[in-house]
Amino acid sequence: MNQLGTLYVISAPSGAGKTSLVKALLEQDRQVCVSVSHTTRDMRPGEVDGKDYNYVAMDQFNGMIEKGQFLEFAEVFTNKYGTSQIWVEQQLQQGMDVILEIDWQGAQQVRRLMPDCVSVFILPPSTAALRERLTGRGQDGEEVINHRMSEALSEMSHYNEYDFLIINDQFELALQDLQAVFSARRLELSRQQIKQTALLEGLLSA
Repeated sequence: MNQLGTLYVISAPSGAGKTSLVKALLEQDRQVCVSVSHTTRDMRPGEVDGKDYNYVAMDQFNGMIEKGQFLEFAEVFTNKYGTSQIWVEQQLQQGMDVILEIDWQGAQQVRRLMPDCVSVFILPPSTAALRERLTGRGQDGEEVINHRMSEALSEMSHYNEYDFLIINDQFELALQDLQAVFSARRLELSRQQIKQTALLEGLLSA
């Protein structure tokens, strides 16, 4: 019997370092994968279908909604984004842990369909640090940064809906905290009983 994987929902305001933390975790943990969302937006230069996103036509996306094939979906401007429930469940059945990088609204949708998921919220150490990180990208003007700060404050107000809270002040320490969440889940009794069946039977029959 394969040990079932765990679905992790990870959310954070823009600039909190979520993407960098998840990338570092994936480099160190081969039992984890990130869900590749479906989207109706056009593919950008350098992107790869099936790796960055699964690119589909609007009609196909809407058909998947009607068939209840998404764990969560959202419309951003004129494009839609969604997480395939079938793909996620296939990975979990194979024993892989799956990460969904989504906002609090998507997280609420996922919890309703898969209440056993583990949710993690990542916060910056301060609003000043968050603004500095957004400004440090050098890509946006003051008006855009102020808008993103406003969105970040709204996002952060939902931190108490999550199971775990990580403060990304020092990156390496935050990464250790994230790794600890995954390690603790795998060490739960119900999962160890499956993984260590032979060992437990041998110890108890000695």
